[in-house]
Amino acid sequence: MRLAVAKKAHDPVVLDMGDTVGYTDFFVIVSGATTRQTRAIADAVIDGLRSRGERPARVEGEREAEWVLLDYIDIVVHVFTPTARDFYRLEALWRDVPLVTVDSDAEDDRRASQTQTG
Repeated sequence: MRLAVAKKAHDPVVLDMGDTVGYTDFFVIVSGATTRQTRAIADAVIDGLRSRGERPARVEGEREAEWVLLDYIDIVVHVFTPTARDFYRLEALWRDVPLVTVDSDAEDDRRASQTQTG
């Protein structure tokens, strides 16, 4: 999430999917203002995680860049344009899933405290 926010992603949300689905532990959802920005955000996440030895299992939607999906198995990053995010409404679809609050001052990107949604 921090890599995306550093590229000016807005409305970041992290959903704890661990007890809900069997294919990932977390969804990171962010928005970029334009398709150009969604590409830049996705590229920043890919480059930042690659520098830490992580590579996505799959990347989808880069060409159109309305919704770029970065699948890191344990974490799936969704980078949307505002129109695509409003259309797909992942937060509404998964509204019963706990939100994760990430400490913005933490040096370790994996450190987070969980809070229940209401």
